[in-house]
Amino acid sequence: METYRRGADEEATRRKESFLVEKQLLQLYGRFDEHERLTAHQVFAEWALSQDEATRFDALVMIRRFKIVTALPALRQLAERLRTERSPGAPFELDKVERLIIAITPASST
Repeated sequence: METYRRGADEEATRRKESFLVEKQLLQLYGRFDEHERLTAHQVFAEWALSQDEATRFDALVMIRRFKIVTALPALRQLAERLRTERSPGAPFELDKVERLIIAITPASST
């Protein structure tokens, strides 16, 4: 999946289409069977912790879109990391991650 995402990212850059990666990941995910989707959920959780901002962005899009509850531990870990990060975008990304955590947390867990 990483190779697929990287290829889509290169194509998006070449074509100057920022949403191409998301579109291609959605198409790929739509072709997966149940077992492959569970594996993809694990990959998205790993991507959420990536040091690469674009990879994290793609992961967060997929996690939100498919309400991947199994990614909650990774999202919480990312939120903790962003709280201590000094980059200018960290507070904004932290806000986005915190809203995502709330959005996908099952009602019985709140």
